[in-house]
Amino acid sequence: MQKKTVLWTVVGIVVVVGGTLAIGGPIFYRDVIVGPPAAVPTAAVTPGDSSLVGTPLTGDWAIGSGSTAGYRVKEVLNGTNVTVVGTTSKVSGQVTFSGDTLSAATVTVDVATIATDSSSRDEYFRTSALETDLHPTATFTLTAPVEATGLDEGKLASFSATGTLELHGVTKTVTVPLKAALAGKGAEVSGSIPITFSDYKVVAPSLGFVTVQKQGSVEFLVKASPAS
Repeated sequence: MQKKTVLWTVVGIVVVVGGTLAIGGPIFYRDVIVGPPAAVPTAAVTPGDSSLVGTPLTGDWAIGSGSTAGYRVKEVLNGTNVTVVGTTSKVSGQVTFSGDTLSAATVTVDVATIATDSSSRDEYFRTSALETDLHPTATFTLTAPVEATGLDEGKLASFSATGTLELHGVTKTVTVPLKAALAGKGAEVSGSIPITFSDYKVVAPSLGFVTVQKQGSVEFLVKASPAS
């Protein structure tokens, strides 16, 4: 009798703990394992941090080390809202300044290297969602010059830029708010582009226990320095 009592006590504990994990698991995953989502990358002025203040910015600048890009999307995991952020440092391109004017820009991202906290999510993203074997990169191209007033004075410049976003083999015209600032021996430019996945022929997964919202954003912080 004592053995049966102990057995049923253990079973009861397992059922209660299992139920607690089933209910609290996604919340535990969001708040403890994943933690708060990373902040949206944003260019900022650091006083005394630039050697280019007061110098002509005209010319081609190469995008390089320190640049990041990726995506931000919300998903519902067993009824719990989770913000997912994927990033990569495999970012390249070029921007052209003419004084305060950003006259040209091309930013290319190696989407196959974008990573989140979950390797299984990343695998789905690469194979089923964006088919990176067929479309390995995403590219933003500026199509109209914009004024970045005050940039060469060491001030934070905020402006809207119009260009094209090529993603998953689809090219769309987008307008993106940008921030730019001089930093060190170069400059940094940040932006976030809201997107609807279906516009780019991307199907947001719905697997029963997890559903990804149909909208998200592409975000970037690119760091550039004079090419010569």
